[in-house]
Amino acid sequence: MLFLLPAYLSENTPLTHFSPVLKDYIMQTDYFFVENEKTARKVVKFFAPEKKQADLKLFLLDKYTENADIKEAQSLMLKGQDFGLLSEAGLPCIADPGNLMVKWCHEKNIRVIPISGPSSIILALISSGFNGQEFTFHGYLPIDKGEKKKQIQRLESLVQQTGYSQIFMETPYRNNALFEDLTKFLSPNTKLCIAANINDPEHEFIQTKTINDWKKAKPELHKIPAVFVLGK
Repeated sequence: MLFLLPAYLSENTPLTHFSPVLKDYIMQTDYFFVENEKTARKVVKFFAPEKKQADLKLFLLDKYTENADIKEAQSLMLKGQDFGLLSEAGLPCIADPGNLMVKWCHEKNIRVIPISGPSSIILALISSGFNGQEFTFHGYLPIDKGEKKKQIQRLESLVQQTGYSQIFMETPYRNNALFEDLTKFLSPNTKLCIAANINDPEHEFIQTKTINDWKKAKPELHKIPAVFVLGK
């Protein structure tokens, strides 16, 4: 079986926010697909502190991974070994490369078991006050300044034309630069939700304002995990 295991969005999130079954699945196997070994070990320790770190068998699965890179793990699964798939934050396979293994498991008739947990994308959307029936997640915006401007204005146009909420994110150390671009390229009355430090009991920040109002109240987002939503 392949267990799709959520990770916390904040290390300060209380364990009570998560289903007890999550620990049960982590204790059930020592074999995991992970995007980052250091992060994965911290997540395992968070949910199952009694689990021996030395027993963990971690297989790298990131955006560069191909099936040929994880043949050993796939061979073990075909022989009956259970694996967990750990996201770096939130749910696996959403803004996460884990779908490669999920797709392979379906092709091989290996059972896939999703475990509920937080998704920063969904939590940002439901907290925004925007359309939750029709929305699109775009991942990261282009790095090139000109392309980024075009994409920002295209997303604004989509909101105006369709009413669909438009969700995107940025590498945390570039959040402040993205905020400046949003306030520069969007119309004053366009509404933007910023959801940062989601699930952190002390530092969670979720607000929806017009661009004109955001210009009067610039948030500090440097190196803080954040999701941005445009909507009506």
